[in-house]
Amino acid sequence: MIALGSDHAGFSLKEKIKSYLQEKGIECRDFGCYTPESFDYAVAASRACGAVVNGECKFAILCCGTGIGISMAANKIKGIRAAACTNYFGAKYTRAHNDANVLCLGERVTGAGLALELVDVFLNTEFDGGRHQRRIDQISALEKGEKIE
Repeated sequence: MIALGSDHAGFSLKEKIKSYLQEKGIECRDFGCYTPESFDYAVAASRACGAVVNGECKFAILCCGTGIGISMAANKIKGIRAAACTNYFGAKYTRAHNDANVLCLGERVTGAGLALELVDVFLNTEFDGGRHQRRIDQISALEKGEKIE
């Protein structure tokens, strides 16, 4: 299951992604917003990422105007590794090397066609593990307030 969330500036893109996932038979749950009326990205990030952290959803896809604000909010949540992506390489390697569990997209900076390609590569790329696991462990240590060197 994929969690979806957006603020008002990412609402239209989130709706396109939701339709795309449903057409492909991929289960998703929409955590808001549900209209183009003003809505805060931190609320959407909290709701959708909460479903990832508690295991209800494997990944989240979040949208705002640039993808940056919602990624900043998402990354404040323990256990979340969110990446704002604007190109194929970034979407692929944030999964392969960073084991990202949240893809953030910006409706005002990424067209719908490219966004759907980024969704595909993100969802279909596995984490490489190996040497990259050490870095994920370091991120987890930082979340716990541990000093790493």
